[in-house]
Amino acid sequence: MRKADLVSRIAEKTDIPKVDVLMTLETFFSEVKDSLANKENVYIRGFGSFVAKKRAKKIGRNIKKKEAIVIPAHYIPAFKPAKAFVNKVKDQVLVDENA
Repeated sequence: MRKADLVSRIAEKTDIPKVDVLMTLETFFSEVKDSLANKENVYIRGFGSFVAKKRAKKIGRNIKKKEAIVIPAHYIPAFKPAKAFVNKVKDQVLVDENA
């Protein structure tokens, strides 16, 4: 599902114009990005948490130049689904035991 598909589904279910739904989604995405950039986690009950995880400094390799490079400590965005979210997905997925 793409963003356009998501906007269409929400617009159909709520009878809100697609333009308004798109603006709301874009604002939501922007706020999550801004919060994580400021090292503020975003918790959405029943859905999950958007968190900024710290990665430690490490040594990497530049394969083309065959030399070691230092990768500084940095933060990366991560998502941890809520238990209700995980259970909903688990209940919907059928596992083929013969595979």
